[in-house]
Amino acid sequence: MEAIKIKAPLDEKTVEKLKAGEQVFITGVIYTARDAAHKRLVEALDKGEKLPLDIKNQVIYYMGPAPAKPGHAIGSAGPTTSGRMDSYAPRLMAEGLKGMIGKGDRSQAVKDAMKKYKAVYFAAIGGAGALISKSIKKAEIIAYDDLGAEAIRRLEVEDFPATVINDIYGGDLYEEGKARYRRTA
Repeated sequence: MEAIKIKAPLDEKTVEKLKAGEQVFITGVIYTARDAAHKRLVEALDKGEKLPLDIKNQVIYYMGPAPAKPGHAIGSAGPTTSGRMDSYAPRLMAEGLKGMIGKGDRSQAVKDAMKKYKAVYFAAIGGAGALISKSIKKAEIIAYDDLGAEAIRRLEVEDFPATVINDIYGGDLYEEGKARYRRTA
């Protein structure tokens, strides 16, 4: 299967074309945020405050990078466990978030929100942070600098490798894999 090249931020037309199991290369702008930043984003929404980024059509990568070596945009940039963001993700999708990148499966509430708000979940390869960092051309902190590695960063990426795990149609690559294994075991 050949990887599909997509641009970030995502538009609805792109999200509608993606199916669980497809390999993608993402080029454009994505943002990083982990649980501490997600908590602050949702708290800001609850208070009616403006977010530090326009979340509409954006992709959030669940990652806290290692410090950058001289001459590099970022240090090792592997994904973190997505389930830690599950209590916040539906609210951000309601605000227009279209993509999430991490590792591990998602709760049913998040999968339901992906269908309702037309968003997609991608997996990045855990343990390949140094390799993934090569696709990150520029990184800058845009919010919550006090969180250190968990600050929100704006990343410019080129051919960032990921796999579609959950699509807007209810497709779930992890569940499909488990079902195939059960049939052959």
